[in-house]
Amino acid sequence: MTIPPPEPPPHGFPEPPTQHVPVPPSDSEAQHEQTPDRLSALLIGVIVVALVLAGLLGAELYARHVADSIVSKAVSCVVQDGSKVSFGLRPFLIQHLTHSYRDMVVDTAGNQIREAKGMTLHLRLDDIRLEKTADGAGTLGALDADVSWSADGIKQTAQTIIPFLGGLVSGVNTDPGNGTIELQGPLGTVTVMPTVSQGQLQLQVAGVSGLGFALPRETAQPALDAFTTALTANLPMGIHAESVAVTDGGVTARFIARDATIPNGQADPCFQGI
Repeated sequence: MTIPPPEPPPHGFPEPPTQHVPVPPSDSEAQHEQTPDRLSALLIGVIVVALVLAGLLGAELYARHVADSIVSKAVSCVVQDGSKVSFGLRPFLIQHLTHSYRDMVVDTAGNQIREAKGMTLHLRLDDIRLEKTADGAGTLGALDADVSWSADGIKQTAQTIIPFLGGLVSGVNTDPGNGTIELQGPLGTVTVMPTVSQGQLQLQVAGVSGLGFALPRETAQPALDAFTTALTANLPMGIHAESVAVTDGGVTARFIARDATIPNGQADPCFQGI
């Protein structure tokens, strides 16, 4: 028996809608649809992290640059020579935000320290806390300064500070065994012994000879006293000499300060801006 086809709907009536049953996607198709979404989320996350790290790095570099400028300016003002600051591997931005600094190192250019030609400073600062008060800009836990004075720098300095013989000094001989320095010239020799007394660096004249006979030490001692006074006068934060030694290449000295108050710009113009 043959089943006749369905009759068309009466004229003027639309055909009934055909029912479509959705077919669920297979596992492979679902995984394919989710992969782009996961990749997009991963890329967005990487970009966000990269932007955050770039921002932190920029802030870190900027904070170091600002601190470098401030510290270099203060040190250069005190020693009258150029300087370079380093801050180690500790995150400096955190230190900057908390106004508490550790392990700061400053090296001068080595041209001079005040009137002393050829003198170099290696400075280590630790436990710095910046908190402005009426008396200062903050506190300093420890300062250790190693000073190196080359034999050639001693010669250049002696030529300008020792009357009579200074202008004729042509060479410097150091004697680590005796702890003395000989300032030698064609007309005489001045033998000097560096010492530390009550936190003050001193250059004691051990002997003066010229023109074949000994001269009184008073001919050179006042000039050396004036020089060491000018070299160490008005050192901030109670910085004082701890030790001095004569080496084969010149003289080394250690200056220190502990638990000191950092001066503000009113107390010391070199610290303006700290």
